Amino acid sequence: MKSEETPFEGGPMDGRVLPVLLGITGHPPKTYRIPVPDPAGGPDTVLVYRRVPRGPGKVGLTNRWKYEYAPEGVPPRRLNWPWSKPDATPPGKPDDADG
Repeated sequence: MKSEETPFEGGPMDGRVLPVLLGITGHPPKTYRIPVPDPAGGPDTVLVYRRVPRGPGKVGLTNRWKYEYAPEGVPPRRLNWPWSKPDATPPGKPDDADG
C-alpha cells in the first residue's frame, strides 16, 4: 500500500510528520485517531485529527492534505438519504423578505 508523509497541526502532535496510509482513491482517511495510553493504567485517551487541504496544488487542484487537531472529537455522522428532509426549514415563503 502507498503512504504519504502528512503533517499534523495543533494538539500534542503539532509539527510532526507521519507516514499515513492512503486509501484506494489515493487520499488519506478523513479522520486520524491516535490512542495514547494512560501512564496510571486507566483508559486510553484518543487524539482526533481531521483532514484538511494543505494548500493549492498543481493547476489549482488540491492534492495534498494535512491533519488539524480536533479537540471536540469527531461529530456524529448523520445518514444523508435522498428522501431525507433537512433538519429545520425556515418559516415563511422562500421569496418573502421579512419572514
